[in-house]
Amino acid sequence: MKRTFLLAATVALGITTVHAEVSRLSVAQEYGVSYLPLLVMEDQHLIEKDAAKAGIKDLKVTWDKFAGGNVMNDGLLSDSLDIASGGVGPFVKLWAKTRSNYDVRAIAALNIMPLYLNTDDPAVKSIKDFTAKDKIALPAVKVSIQAVTLQMAAEQAFGPGQQNRLDPLTVSMSHPDGMAALLSGKSEITAHFTSPPFQYQELADPKVHTVLNSYDVLGGPATFNLVWTTAKFRKQNPKVYGAFVKALNEAIAMINKDKKWAAELYLRTSKNKSSVADILKILNDPQVVYTTTPQNVMKYVDFMYKTKSIDVMPKSWKDLFFPEVQNQPGS
Repeated sequence: MKRTFLLAATVALGITTVHAEVSRLSVAQEYGVSYLPLLVMEDQHLIEKDAAKAGIKDLKVTWDKFAGGNVMNDGLLSDSLDIASGGVGPFVKLWAKTRSNYDVRAIAALNIMPLYLNTDDPAVKSIKDFTAKDKIALPAVKVSIQAVTLQMAAEQAFGPGQQNRLDPLTVSMSHPDGMAALLSGKSEITAHFTSPPFQYQELADPKVHTVLNSYDVLGGPATFNLVWTTAKFRKQNPKVYGAFVKALNEAIAMINKDKKWAAELYLRTSKNKSSVADILKILNDPQVVYTTTPQNVMKYVDFMYKTKSIDVMPKSWKDLFFPEVQNQPGS
C-alpha cells in the first residue's frame, strides 16, 4: 500500500512502533509550461534517484493531472494525494482551512509568471466592458489564482466591496479546454484568464487581445504556482520529502542552465502543439522566472483576508511555508 506502514517491533522493554516511509509517492500537476519543473522531475526520474541516494529504494512516483487546484486539495485532504501543485489562491485557502488539523503548508514556489485575461471581443478594452453576455473561462471559479486576481482587478476597477462583480461571468475549465473554446468562435466563452503557453497561443490569433495582465493588478511580478503538502506527510516521510525538495531544485537548475533543452522536453512530455521557438521565447521572457523563492504571495493573502475569503492572517509569508525555503528573500 502507498500509505505509511506501521511496523511493530517487540523489544525487551515493551512494544515500539516504527514508521516506515511511503513506497509510493503521488504528485499532482496541472497544465502548462508553468509546471515545467515537475515535468523535468518526472521525465528525468529525479525524485526516484534522490530517494535512492537517501536509502529509499524503488520509490514509485505517480503523476496525476488535474484541471484546477480545488480538486487537488480534495485529494490531499482525502489522503489519496501526497503533494499538490497549483496557483496561490487554492493553496492559501487550504492553508487557512487546515491550520488546526492537517497543517498544509507550501514546500516551495515553482515560478514567477504573468497571467493574461484574453478575449476575442473587440468591444472589450478593459474588464469594465464585460457584460452579462460574456463568459470568462478560468481553472476554478472563485478559487483559482486567476479567479482571485480577477476579483482583485474588479475591486480596483469598480471600487471597495465590488470584488465579486464579475464572478457570475466565470466558468471553470481546464487551460486547454478554455483555449479551444475561445479560439473556436462557436462557444459561449468570450474570454479566457489563463497562463503560459496558452495565453500566447491565443494571442497568435489576430482576433484575440489581452484585457488584463496579473502583474498590472499586483503592481509587479508575482509567484504563480507553488507545491504544497501536509505537515503529517513531511514529518512521517523526511527522506522522501527531502528527495522531492532536492529534485525540485535540480529541475529548476536544469531549466535555467539549458532552456532550449527544457523547451524540447516540455513539448515532448506535454504534447503541446507549439514550436520549440515558441516555448523558448516564453522561457527567455524576463517576466518568466523559474525559482523556489515566493514573491508577492502576501498581496494575495492580504486581499483574501480583507474580503473574508480566509479567516486567519499569517504574520509573514514564512508562516505559509515549511522551513526549507524560509531563509530565502520571499515576500
